[in-house]
Amino acid sequence: MTDASYRDALFSTPLDRVSSFSFDEQVVRCFPDMIRRSVPGYGQIIGMIGVIAKRYLRTGAHVYDLGCSLGASTLSLCQQVAPDTCTIEAVDLSPAMVERARDVLSQEYPEHAITVIEGDIRTLAYRPAGMIIVNFTLQFLDPAERDDVIARLFDTLEPGGVLILSEKVVFDDTQAEDVLYALHHDFKRANGYSDLEISQKRSALEDVMIPDSLSVHHDRLARVGFKRHYTWFQYLNFASMIAFKE
Repeated sequence: MTDASYRDALFSTPLDRVSSFSFDEQVVRCFPDMIRRSVPGYGQIIGMIGVIAKRYLRTGAHVYDLGCSLGASTLSLCQQVAPDTCTIEAVDLSPAMVERARDVLSQEYPEHAITVIEGDIRTLAYRPAGMIIVNFTLQFLDPAERDDVIARLFDTLEPGGVLILSEKVVFDDTQAEDVLYALHHDFKRANGYSDLEISQKRSALEDVMIPDSLSVHHDRLARVGFKRHYTWFQYLNFASMIAFKE
């Protein structure tokens, strides 16, 4: 990115009322710092997106980066594949994210065929694709809508296509949930967040982000038709899965 991001201090002062979290201009401004200090393993996941694409993406394929935020996954992909390898459609529901992502991607990789659009992944008119990236996006949808979204993405993928799905996860084992939940808070404290910031952000996200367990994710992937799907990365309560359409 060509300019420095701001430090995340959105929840650093006591608030009389904590509003529901939204990806507005304030969040966009500090998003790189926020996600770096809040999401364990985010950099590793993003770094591997391009590596995975280099291995599995066939020449001429279309790629979707759904819930693209500032375009980090698309940037990773462009670092690894030649401009004529694929076309890329980066999609986000936040107008502020779309505007910033469009600027970043056009500056960093003007030679790649990238389109950035404001859109809802639940209703998008998809075209056949060789790869779909959904990083930390499904968790913000109503749980009742998630099966339909993943089913649509399965139908969108061409045979041999790959889905990358990264999410915050919960655990069926309550002891594991307690341990990893506490360690995630320790991770954020180690990255400079105060207990006040952690508490207020948790309140802001409470009804906005509802994570599934890994078993729920894998059951859903199998149910819509993926025969091969694996958890390839996990760091505390954040994970990334890869699914292949045969």
